[in-house]
Amino acid sequence: MIASLDDLVLTVASIDAAVAFYRDGLGMELRSFGERGERKALHFGAHKINLHERGRELEPRALHPTPGSADLCFLTEEPLEAVAERLQGLGHPVIEGPVERTGATGPIVSIYLRDPDGNLIEIARRF
Repeated sequence: MIASLDDLVLTVASIDAAVAFYRDGLGMELRSFGERGERKALHFGAHKINLHERGRELEPRALHPTPGSADLCFLTEEPLEAVAERLQGLGHPVIEGPVERTGATGPIVSIYLRDPDGNLIEIARRF
């Protein structure tokens, strides 16, 4: 039985642009790993997002890795207004919200925006 999510991979057009969004905008921690530190991952809580640059994906990989094909929801304890303001300052305006939704464990309130690759990013707070 599956207990939790450990990591996921995002294929991105630019590692640097993705890092700026997820580290500077969402507060994730960038870590390098691999034999020469060539691989990049964004850590938050007990999870991580491995970054693969389009055309330089590692094997094994998704059959059709494509930047901008993800739809992700992240939980925050920070006020959504503060998150929205910070992301707007980085050039990523809210495209919808705040709106009430149903999260994995109950009701949430969410804002939606797009990362540099066009992935739909939902930032939510539990009620």
